[in-house]
Amino acid sequence: MPTRAAPLILMTLAFASALPAQARERTDWSAGWRFAQGDPAGVPALKPADFKPWLLAAAAPLLATPPAAPPAGPVPGEALAYAQPGFDDAGWRLLDLPHDWGVEGPFDQALPGETGKLPWQGVAWYRKQLVQPAAAAGQRTLLEIDGALANSAVYCNGRLVGGWAYGYTSYQVDLTGCLKPGASNSLAIRLDNPPESSRWYPGGGIYRHVWLTRTDAVHVPAGQVFVRTPQVTAERATVAVQVAVANESRAPVKVGVTVDIYRADANGRPVGAPLAPSRAQPRTLKAGERTALDFDVRLDKPVLWDLNSPQRHVAVTVVKQGGRVLDRVESPFGIRQAAFTADDGFHLNGRRVQLNGVCMHHDLGALGAAFNVRAAERQLELLREMGVNALRTSHNPPAPELLELTDRMGFLVIDELLDTWTHAKKPNDYHLHFADWSEPDLRAWVRRDRNHPSVILWSIGNEIEELGRADGPPVAARLAALVKQEDATRPVSAAANVLQAGYNGFQKTVDVFGYNYKPREYAKFRAANPSQPLFGSETASTVSTRGEYVFPVSDDPRQGRGGFQVSSYDLVYPSWATTPDAEFKAQDQQRFVAGEFVWTGFDYLGEPTPYNDDLTNVLNFPEGPERERARDELARLGKIQMPSRSSYFGILDLAGFKKDRFYLYQAHWRPELPMAHILPHWNWPERVGQVTPVHVYTSGDEAELFLNGRSLGRKKKGDGEYRLRWNDVVYEPGELLVVAYKAGKAWARDRVVTTGAPAALQLSADRPAIAADGRDLAFVTATVADADGRAVPRSKPLLAFTVEGPAEIVATDNGDPTDHTVFKSAERKAFNALALAIVKLKPGATGPVTLRVSSDGLQPAEVVIRPR
Repeated sequence: MPTRAAPLILMTLAFASALPAQARERTDWSAGWRFAQGDPAGVPALKPADFKPWLLAAAAPLLATPPAAPPAGPVPGEALAYAQPGFDDAGWRLLDLPHDWGVEGPFDQALPGETGKLPWQGVAWYRKQLVQPAAAAGQRTLLEIDGALANSAVYCNGRLVGGWAYGYTSYQVDLTGCLKPGASNSLAIRLDNPPESSRWYPGGGIYRHVWLTRTDAVHVPAGQVFVRTPQVTAERATVAVQVAVANESRAPVKVGVTVDIYRADANGRPVGAPLAPSRAQPRTLKAGERTALDFDVRLDKPVLWDLNSPQRHVAVTVVKQGGRVLDRVESPFGIRQAAFTADDGFHLNGRRVQLNGVCMHHDLGALGAAFNVRAAERQLELLREMGVNALRTSHNPPAPELLELTDRMGFLVIDELLDTWTHAKKPNDYHLHFADWSEPDLRAWVRRDRNHPSVILWSIGNEIEELGRADGPPVAARLAALVKQEDATRPVSAAANVLQAGYNGFQKTVDVFGYNYKPREYAKFRAANPSQPLFGSETASTVSTRGEYVFPVSDDPRQGRGGFQVSSYDLVYPSWATTPDAEFKAQDQQRFVAGEFVWTGFDYLGEPTPYNDDLTNVLNFPEGPERERARDELARLGKIQMPSRSSYFGILDLAGFKKDRFYLYQAHWRPELPMAHILPHWNWPERVGQVTPVHVYTSGDEAELFLNGRSLGRKKKGDGEYRLRWNDVVYEPGELLVVAYKAGKAWARDRVVTTGAPAALQLSADRPAIAADGRDLAFVTATVADADGRAVPRSKPLLAFTVEGPAEIVATDNGDPTDHTVFKSAERKAFNALALAIVKLKPGATGPVTLRVSSDGLQPAEVVIRPR
């Protein structure tokens, strides 16, 4: 795992000290930045296109054809005061990265609902001083930015030295030529997040980590160690390593290069002795020359990377000049075989693995786009509990640390690059950059991620407009060819929502075909393309709100809505989608389909279908002229509103609380786990004497339902059935009990009861101790309970959180898609009995902290969190 940030003063002292001339040093440089929004007042507006020639020049190493030289004359932004080394930024906000300014709010009804109603658009600046030690003269210094939204421009001592257009690409800026050794140097980064550039909440800011790397002039360039395992058996594995070495000094140099393979610890660091030491390869490099070397290492009885035993190895590359180490690079990887087959789905290490996958947007709920390792780890832990073994990074490259987590925890990943090619979905989206930036973005993406054993598939696009157009196959073929140049070991795919893409030639441009929402098309596709592997790249899109139930219950997917919420009977879905059950049946009956990736694992900010358009959705106006007339009339009356901040697609809500659907997937994906789950809750005083259907999700094959001790019948799942229904239950308060059976034997039980009134609060932390580093997080659940300690399902009192000790409440949430309370607020209404507080300890904290929650008329609660 990456090293955690030290306090700012320690970071400054570290960089002020002399570095050993032979060492590579990579340090998290995310702490202590100054931040302000907007350009200086009174200056002409700058556009992203103004920067293109200069930024493409910085991306030249990733372009097969060098870009044209930037034009003579003024360089954009260099004249701005914020870029100048002498600018006084003491009045700017001091913060640590990763940072997302948009999630700080406030929510704004005037902003588009589909992007979360948060203020992520606009220009912002980040500034920091870099003390360059005198001993660093002759070394290279790189600034590495894992992700910045968007159109970033980096100024070093007032000079534009690099940047990047696409906000999801990790990139490097060479600072060597602009830094003054033995002095303080100014770094300023300008971002420009244009409006109408995203279909979901993108966030705004330097939302991933920033690193400072110093190397010798003779070094291994970023992304230039590529580890493959071309031959893997239980008895022997061949590890093939390709290494590039560059000489950026002014003189020729003779070096020896070795690559040794080690076992890795849980954090991907080498342990023990080399498993198979390599023999040094000598090279003489001219000034400015770069060369590639190939190493083949054979390992006996290799320990494989697998889902249940994700053992990694590390390739350690050392470049020496005589006895002096010039560079040393550690490259974690996994020894494994992965293959998609046309007849039998996906295979890992020789056995078939059904891909039980989910799609995930990059935001982390109340934390926004700002990446946090513990928040992502918590998501993966909850998904694993449900039975998930695979992720699709929709629709962009993920944070590097996410892939470190999937490697370490044993998940499979479809790594996706783009949502748009040459045709727009939004006026300011990636189509404006595609012609110039698709090649460097693609090469940077693959080089960064190609050593991760969890990555099994490269997805070059999602639902791109070219799928049904004549210009689609040539673009897809070009992108696929670029991927193969960088990594020929993994197949290429794309997510297709257009039916004809499986038959019009587009399907032949990719190795593995992904259909979005086409379970009825699987057999037809196979008949037309018998040699091509197939999977469900995006499935289900069932929508629901945790703990909300709408009556009467209907199988009509257009019903089940009310009050800007969606019923949790899991029968509502948009016109293009299905229930989970329909996809389960299609996959179970057609073994050649490799698996599915459900939209989505968690709710995410933005895209609140079915309420992402306007109030006419609620009024159920049909598509067409009638809808447009209604929209115009509502706008004239000033009544259009889009109250939802977040999606309804998630199997878990935005706070990470389980919806009923969690148990439907768990029952299917973990058939060995004895489990049963009843829905709905049983607090319905207004429904006494009325039909209130009961559904049961279970990994058993039959179940008997009891109401207040009376049997309501025993039901058995039929072929293609994944839930049991008692549709004619008449509500009376008391207890519902279900006993599930498997192969005729009692298997699992669940019960729901009518509770008393809210009487007390409960607090429960996901972990009793966390690191006191200012980054690790505790996720604390507040529950509204009755006098017997049972959660009261429909309770929504206002809660107040306070913390005592060296800690802070980072954010709160409750999973309600319509709650517009700013996430930083320490006050939050419970939603259907639950709320969440996210807490971090201050760096260096040594004592415990106490989180308390209170609400008028309820017994308060507290929980202690200790440093570890």
